[in-house]
Parts: sequence; structure tokens; C-alpha cells
Amino acid sequence: MDTEKRAFMIVDSIPVEIEGEKNILEVIRKAGIKLPTFCYHSELSIYGACRMCVVENQWGGIDAACSAQPKDGMEIRTNTERLRRYRKMILELLLANHCRDCTTCGNSTNCKLQELALRFNIEGLRFPNAAEHPDRDDSSPCIARDQNKCILCGDCVRMCNEIQNVGAIDFAYRGFDTKVTTSFEVPIAESPCVGCGQCAAVCPTGAIVVKNDLERVWRAIDDKEAKVTTQIAPAVRVALGEEFGLSGGENAMGKIVAALRRIGFDEVYDTSTGADLTVLEESNELLRRLSKDSAPEMPLFTSCCPAWVNFCEKFHPELLPHVSTCRSPMEMFAAVIKEQGRSSRRKQVHVAIMPCTAKKFEAAREEFKKDGEPYVDYVLTTREVIRMIRESGIVFSELEPEAVDSPFGAMTGSGVIFGVTGGVTEAVLRRLSSDKSRTALMSTKHKGVRGTDGIKIATVAYGDRELKIAVVSGLANASALIERIRNGEHFDFVEVMACPGGCVSGAGQPFAAGAEVRKRGTGLYAVDQMCSYKRSEENPLMMSMYSGILKGRVHELLHVSYGAKEESHA
Repeated sequence: MDTEKRAFMIVDSIPVEIEGEKNILEVIRKAGIKLPTFCYHSELSIYGACRMCVVENQWGGIDAACSAQPKDGMEIRTNTERLRRYRKMILELLLANHCRDCTTCGNSTNCKLQELALRFNIEGLRFPNAAEHPDRDDSSPCIARDQNKCILCGDCVRMCNEIQNVGAIDFAYRGFDTKVTTSFEVPIAESPCVGCGQCAAVCPTGAIVVKNDLERVWRAIDDKEAKVTTQIAPAVRVALGEEFGLSGGENAMGKIVAALRRIGFDEVYDTSTGADLTVLEESNELLRRLSKDSAPEMPLFTSCCPAWVNFCEKFHPELLPHVSTCRSPMEMFAAVIKEQGRSSRRKQVHVAIMPCTAKKFEAAREEFKKDGEPYVDYVLTTREVIRMIRESGIVFSELEPEAVDSPFGAMTGSGVIFGVTGGVTEAVLRRLSSDKSRTALMSTKHKGVRGTDGIKIATVAYGDRELKIAVVSGLANASALIERIRNGEHFDFVEVMACPGGCVSGAGQPFAAGAEVRKRGTGLYAVDQMCSYKRSEENPLMMSMYSGILKGRVHELLHVSYGAKEESHA
């Protein structure tokens, strides 16, 4: 018999059991009450700055629900006249210091300040507007910042410092002059920023948004002299549909292809095909390094994530010899598509649809240009494509699914799972395994590389040796693993993705955390289950590509050499 005393709080006269929650805000949410917040994210430290989540206790005192700890017998009220007036006052003060070009803001309809102003019936302000005009920093190819839309919630600062360990932005000055900015207020492109965009993902207003390239893509589509091709990254298919009523993690790939054709793209492909190329090349590179049996050659770090590569260049240039020479799947596939179409009389424009903001930076790198022309002309994020679909008036839910185009229409499950943390590693393990049976394939998922933990360590048998593997997501976790390596811990293969959980939670996706991220990862594994080919080497397209367009040009089209940036921030 369980004799342990159960603890309860009273929330608006409703008893709610306390089950290890770290603050009363989490207990209140269990009661089915959605308290307003700006600065609270369960993955970040408690900041308690916005004060929107305040509650009244039984003695008439006011507590911030995000920072107050739950106690047995505690009684609170969440919706009193006093609290409503308090919250409205906070909203009015924020709006009075906010550039209010809401109809043209990149975060319009996705802005928490806008949402709460409507929720609390803010119909007018008693204070003059102290931030009437935009104050933009457009220097980065990945994100845009507008200081006059910042509400000083600190979400971006804590994300950049705690989760990503980059420290590109922080609070500066005091009192009314307080702002979030870079060191010495240099443009964001000149700061240590690596372009991961996670600051934009958590920003509740339009102070930091993903850089918008829609107009340039629309012009390319409208150009009758241009042939516009596109590729869709694996993670996009399990996130885009959420904005159109599909359940979390549901595979919307067929509908996305249909929508893009209606929008006007001439050819639509799946980046998973490029991921199959990456698996083959990265596996070969790992085998070459293992054959040398030399500690300085190891570990081999993956190179699929451009924010991670940028992080290495700026903070850990000594690791660059360990970063794989493989181009990312996006760049590998773009090189093949562009080279295949060079005989066409029409001008080629290639657009990559990605979950990631750093891909915009990657596409502009000189390493991925030929004769000054980029292989990827434009990168659109998932959220940008959602806007294109809505702008076109397409009823997404009514679309009949369509297949991607030939001649690059084949892909495998290994390519699809690239979109979730651990997916690259699992795909490589499938390739390296000498046992190609179904049983061996199914056992791969139990090797310890699946799941959303920030650092996963696995040991895998390969021939007569053991390979030690690490899977990391989130750059702070990457920093922690690098420190372990510096202290002498040996690894053979390390997968790094900058975004927590992998590309499924990229900054270009509709925002997700926790269970929502896991649903997207589960969705990709479900697609993998339905693929006829599970291993990259089984893709029949690979053989024709290596004997055709890639013959004698593998290094030229599929590999790259990275170098350290002029300024190191280590």
C-alpha cells in the first residue's frame, strides 16, 4: 500500500496534484489554464522579466508563476480584476515602446505580443509611441533584426548563450536605454553569430525574424526564360502540414510537391536523394580514416549542418581537419542538378527548401559557386514556403499528393532520417554493416543513436574493433563534447546538428519543442519504414549517377575544403 502523502495546490478553487513540477506555472497548465508568458521557455533558465504570468496567493500577494515553487496547500488565483489590469498595463507599456507596423511585419499573425493584445482586448494606448520607425539590421543572410520591436524578454539571449553557447548577443546598457545587441553594437553579420536562427525561433515578436527571400524567388518563377528547379529537405515534410491542419509529424511530402507545381516550379526533387550521396561519401571517408589507424585522424565530424561548420570555423578552427570534406546533401544534390541541366538553353535557377536558416549562408559561400554562380540560387525556409502557399490561395488540405520528378526521383529511408538527430549516424551504420539482413537493419535503431537527448554515446562493433560514436544536437552540447575530446576521450565518429533535436526543429520550421519535436522525428522514421530501399547503397539511382554525371568528378561536385575564419572567437 502506498502511504506516501500526495501534495496538492489549489488553482482557482481546483485541487491540482503536484508531481515534481519545478514551478507553479507548470502546475497551472495541468489545470487547463494557459497563463500568458513572454519570457518563459521550459528549455531555458528562468528569467521572470515579463511578469505576465503573475498570480495572486491566498494572502493577496503577487507571485511570478514561472519562478515560484509549488507547495502543498498553496492557494492561488490566476484571473482576478487586479491581475487583468496588471497584465493590460504591461501590454500597453510594451506596445508604447514597440514599432507597430504589424500588417507588414514578418511575424504578423505569429507574434505573441499581437496575440496577447487581442486576448486582453487592448483597443487603445494611453502612452505615446517611443519607437515609431523600424531600426533594422539586415547584414546577415540568415536573420533580420529590428531593435524597435524588441520587448527585452531575453529569450534570444538565453537561447544564444545557454543552448547554443555562441554568445553573439546580450543585454547592454541600463534602465530605459537597455537593449539586446552585439558586442560594440557591430552588425550581426560581423558578430560571432553562426546563423542557426534559434534566436528567431524563440523570439515572441518580430524583433528577430528569418531573412525573407520570397520576392526574388517569385521573380525567378515569373521569368519565362528561366527553368526553376527545387529540392525539399527531409524535415520539411513533417512540419509544414501543421500550419494547414495536419497532425504533428504527419508526412505531407506529396501535398508539398503538388503545391510547388501549382506555384510554378518546373521540377521538384527530394533532398533525401542528396543525403544518399552523402551517406556513401561520408562512409567512404570514415573507412579511409579508420584504415590509417591513426589517432590524429579521428574523430570524423559530420559536415551536413552549416551552422556547426560555421561554429567550428569561428570557435574551434583546430577541428577543421576533422570535419568531413563531404558537402551537405543540399549542396551535393544542387551540384548534380545544375550540372545535369547545363546543356539546357534556358537559364537555370535552383531553389532549396530547408528547415534551416544557416542554409541561406551556406548557399552564398564561395566554396559552393562555379564561375561565380552559386549551385543553390535561393534558400527558402519551411515558413517562407507556407507563406507562398497561402499567398497563392492554394487550399493545401484539398491537394492530391504527387510524386517528385525524374531523373532524380529515387531515394531511401537512410536519406529521409537525415532530418532528425542521430539520423546521419544511423544511415552510416546501415552502410557500414556487413550484415544486410532485415534483422540487422531493425537492430540498428537500438544502437543508442535515436532519441532527442542532447548528447548520445554509442559503441558499435565493426569488424574486429569497436567504434565509439557520439551524436550531438545543440551547440552548447557540441562544446561540452569537444571539451571531453580535449581531455583525452576518444571518439571515431561524431554527428553534430546545431538545432536541438536536429533539423526537425530548425529555425526555419514552425516553432516546436519537446513532444512536438519528437512527433516530427517519429514521422520521419515512419516514412523510413515505408521506403522500399532502406540503405543508401540500395538506391538504383546512385549507380547511374556515379557511372554518369559524377564519373571522374566526385571530388569536384561532392566534396569541399573548409578553412578557418580570419577572426577566431574561441
